[in-house]
Amino acid sequence: MTGVARQLVSFHERYHKYFQRHTVNIADRAFQYLKGLFQADKKNLERIEERIPETSYDPLQYFLSDADWDWYPIHDQIAADADSLLGGHGDSALYIDETGIPKKGKMSVGVSRQWCGQLGKTDNCQVAVFATLGCGRFSTPIDTRLYLPESWTDDKKRCLKAKVPIDEIIFKTKHEQALEMIFHARKSGIRFNWVGFDGFYGSNPEFLRVLSDSNETFMADVHKNQHVYLEDPQPIVPKAISKRGRKPTKLKAQTASIRVDKLVEEQPGDAWKRIKVRETTKGKLIVDILHKTVWLWDQKEKNARRWHLIVRREVDSPNEIKYSVSNAAPETSMKRLAFMQAQRYWVERPFQDAKNECGMGEYQARGWLSWYHHMTMVMMAMLFMIEQRLHHQPEIPLLSCADITTLLKSILPRRDVSEGEILRQLDIRHEKRQASIDYARKKQADSGVLLQLE
Repeated sequence: MTGVARQLVSFHERYHKYFQRHTVNIADRAFQYLKGLFQADKKNLERIEERIPETSYDPLQYFLSDADWDWYPIHDQIAADADSLLGGHGDSALYIDETGIPKKGKMSVGVSRQWCGQLGKTDNCQVAVFATLGCGRFSTPIDTRLYLPESWTDDKKRCLKAKVPIDEIIFKTKHEQALEMIFHARKSGIRFNWVGFDGFYGSNPEFLRVLSDSNETFMADVHKNQHVYLEDPQPIVPKAISKRGRKPTKLKAQTASIRVDKLVEEQPGDAWKRIKVRETTKGKLIVDILHKTVWLWDQKEKNARRWHLIVRREVDSPNEIKYSVSNAAPETSMKRLAFMQAQRYWVERPFQDAKNECGMGEYQARGWLSWYHHMTMVMMAMLFMIEQRLHHQPEIPLLSCADITTLLKSILPRRDVSEGEILRQLDIRHEKRQASIDYARKKQADSGVLLQLE
């Protein structure tokens, strides 16, 4: 690991061309920002400036918010580099997931009161949908889309103020954004054998149909109230029972559906099979698996879809049950399906690392451009760390992203190494705090609140 700083320089040189054609020193600013994501304790511009030598706030702010460098080809390069590490294996998969980033105020692009997984509740936040390429316990994000709620896309003036491109001021559901990334990854030659996602996506019948019709294999978590059929419902339009009134036009199933949780309750004990799905730090993860062939029908299509139902029950916590459906080939074994279902567990880790180690949610970026610029740099940082972990896997199998950032903090040059520099930085901090206090007092005075008190 002694050459990790040199490897970081080499890594940046691979991406140098994407910044080189722009304003002078943009490539240098990119490298400073990348190092700041590893070195600064808090990954905002002030702390990056304090930690990274030869940086200043204004050029960094320009790099993030105003410099016209295109992140999209960088995403493609990140995806290609990730594919060389994680794609093309039997267990390679593309995972769709979203993350919420809490934000105060109303000005940050896309911010709204919406579900925030990080907080576990509905709150003011930005939400992004990510595509993550994984193989086994290793994964890294390769593409992302910022979700714009309708409260934003219906307000063109607000979007333009946040510098949202005019052709992006159109409402897209998270499912539509997910499909965009899946199909773009496939078109770009990214090699994955299935797509995995949680119950929010799995509960959308149209989303599943589009994937299936596009010959994409999926493993989709579903909610416990998901209805399935144990026999082909063979939907038909029933014959009219009277000459009066309108003739029936809606399809009707010929068999009854059942909720998946009710189906599980009716299963005998010997219907479950105990298997090992993966290794963990605490030993083998052993679970009980129930597998059924079922039909799903959205009450619109002429024919129902015959898919797999995979139900997982924790051995030590039998009330913890996970339901999934998959359009994998009919001959796919229960053990293989259970393995595929269990692999989505690993997608949570890159988001934890991105937030804890690379400042995914600590940016000072209100606008569209700055948001994508920051997320692109975070994705580059995550790619570098997955490269390092895989490269050093033989001799350091437990190497983590936290280990890499700890090492980089200790060996990369630091700006705040002298008493004089630290005191200078404290003076700047105090000046900014005082300016903020003075601004708030002036705003209060101008509003007439103080006069009302008198």
